[in-house]
Amino acid sequence: MQRRELNDLLAFTTVARERSFTRAAALLAISPSALSHAMRGLEERLGVRLLARTTRSVAPTEAGERLLRSLEPALAEIEGGLATLAQWRESPSGTIRITTFAHAAQMILEPALPAFLLANPDVQVEVSIENGLTDIVAAGFDAGIRFHETVEKDMVAVRVGPPMRTVVVGTPDYFERYPKPRTPADLRHHRCIGFRLTTSGGLLPWEFEHNGREINIRTDGPLIVNETPLAVAAVRAGAGLGYLLEHDVADDIASGRLIQVLAKWCPTFPGYYLYYPSRRHIPVALRALIDALKSH
Repeated sequence: MQRRELNDLLAFTTVARERSFTRAAALLAISPSALSHAMRGLEERLGVRLLARTTRSVAPTEAGERLLRSLEPALAEIEGGLATLAQWRESPSGTIRITTFAHAAQMILEPALPAFLLANPDVQVEVSIENGLTDIVAAGFDAGIRFHETVEKDMVAVRVGPPMRTVVVGTPDYFERYPKPRTPADLRHHRCIGFRLTTSGGLLPWEFEHNGREINIRTDGPLIVNETPLAVAAVRAGAGLGYLLEHDVADDIASGRLIQVLAKWCPTFPGYYLYYPSRRHIPVALRALIDALKSH
């Protein structure tokens, strides 16, 4: 069925219900003369008179009543679907698919997600934990949570966590065996715990900055991992120096179990951002989740 036929059938239903070309035309946002012309065209195409017209009123004929009864269930279903869609636009519902990695899930999602789900029972959140970078559009995700520097420039990025800092730490016992490094270049003489990047396969360089000077150091050591907990455990055991997020070892530094070095070379950087492909038609559920993560 062509769009013209659908439009004319909707117009006929409106006229039949309102019993007035003037009122029906106002509801349809067209002129009464255009509406009358459309009804005559519909009657000609169907080969049957649908509306009985007088100078004062309009009413469906017997054929028109039969057509109206056959159309109303379908129109009611369409109206119900539109009403459901309107409700979906207004209240959070549906499924949100998010990709992130373990540390971001622990730091950003764990504190806020349970309360969000309790407050929004019609929302289902699916979280995929992946160490590598994922094309969220190609993989069908609604959003991702990553460090700001890894988010593609064409994405909309919203900050959902505080600024962060990477620190170099070791145990007191380690520093009894090895002198504390004074500059990043000294790390070449130390046993450093390495981190393998899943996406590129390369080792994560240890990045430093001081007085506008940036230095990337390629380290060597007894252990290479691609999961933070194992790196933290090795550093706590004195097996080597770690290049770790301050958040993960703040208690160890405060208690003296770990000693921080090269502090002036380790500035803060933007933390975690939630990102998604477009500013248009953001699902209400995703918008509600963003608000919950920002306010937590």
